Amino acid sequence: MRIIPIASGKGGVGKSLVAANLAVAFAQAGQRVVLADLDLGASNLHLVLGFHSPLKGIGSFLANTKSDFMNVVNKTDIRGLRFIPGDQEMPGLANLKSFQRNALIRRLLALEADTDILVLDLGAGTHQSILDFFLLSGQGIVVSSPAVTATLNAYVFLKNTVFRLMYTVFKKGTEAFTVLENIRKDNKHLYIPQILKEIEQVDPEAHKKFVDASKHFHPRLVMNMIANPKDADVAMKIRRSCEEYLDIMLEHLGIMYHDTIQDTALSSRLPVLLYKPNSVIAQSIYRIADKIMQDDEETFTLTKEDIDDSFQEAGLEAEIDFETKMDYVEELLHTGALSQGDLLETVKSQQFELGKLKKENNFLKHKLAQAISRDLNQE
Repeated sequence: MRIIPIASGKGGVGKSLVAANLAVAFAQAGQRVVLADLDLGASNLHLVLGFHSPLKGIGSFLANTKSDFMNVVNKTDIRGLRFIPGDQEMPGLANLKSFQRNALIRRLLALEADTDILVLDLGAGTHQSILDFFLLSGQGIVVSSPAVTATLNAYVFLKNTVFRLMYTVFKKGTEAFTVLENIRKDNKHLYIPQILKEIEQVDPEAHKKFVDASKHFHPRLVMNMIANPKDADVAMKIRRSCEEYLDIMLEHLGIMYHDTIQDTALSSRLPVLLYKPNSVIAQSIYRIADKIMQDDEETFTLTKEDIDDSFQEAGLEAEIDFETKMDYVEELLHTGALSQGDLLETVKSQQFELGKLKKENNFLKHKLAQAISRDLNQE
């Protein structure tokens, strides 16, 4: 069974849209798919999927971990796709106790007998439970948008995931664990390569175990809600930060343009792939699904050339999809389906979004300048 966790460092980047529609794409390709809503405490995946309001969800199971887990695994109207709802009505679900988390993981892994692909829609942020679910697979997907805060939080999420992997490998009582704890207590801002060098000196055996474990960790990026091909370049910043500061290679799975059709599909209680399968955004999801299914998880390896190719391919896809999107808008104008007033409203909306991004960028620059000033004064 292939496990595909889908996460984001920040909410509002379309993570659930990606999860639901990828699950649909896999099912349409003949795979036996289970889609699980693990955005505990803020579960709304059933709305994106068009599933009726669930009577029982993961919250019901977590309230009694000895109950039959299959009671919350529901059939859907989509052939080959089953759905495990979350439960936003039960307070405290986002902060799972260790026995609840472990019980849930065991039940999810037990689905292997009749499941080809398990898609996990995780909550936003870096809670330990979210990181543990993400690490169930070495090929988890991080969804981001071009916004500065979204890309920053995507990087922070991956950083916390690497640290969580370290704490999983380095057991209590070892020199490596002591190094990590000292860094945490002293609040040192050391990068992963620096930490690994220190650990290699004091605990070479633990260092080797982590290197072996990290060989199977190949996170992937989906850049969603881009407005033009230049937005796709933002992904390179995340890649460089991951390679330089986290010592991990980040693969680029592809891009998705922002499209109001998402909102229309949501209000119609249909996944985009079912609402309008020929749309630009639907075709982007199909491309991403094909890339995932083409890889053999058992023998999956990545080279620097593979990473380079993935980013170059994403850039080309951004150019091609933009041309397709513009051709579609022009066609709507000519046929009268899209009035000049509609186009004007779209432009105004984009200008408003750009204005918000500029303010956000200026705010972050101001905070950065303050931090640099404080550091200089301390010296």
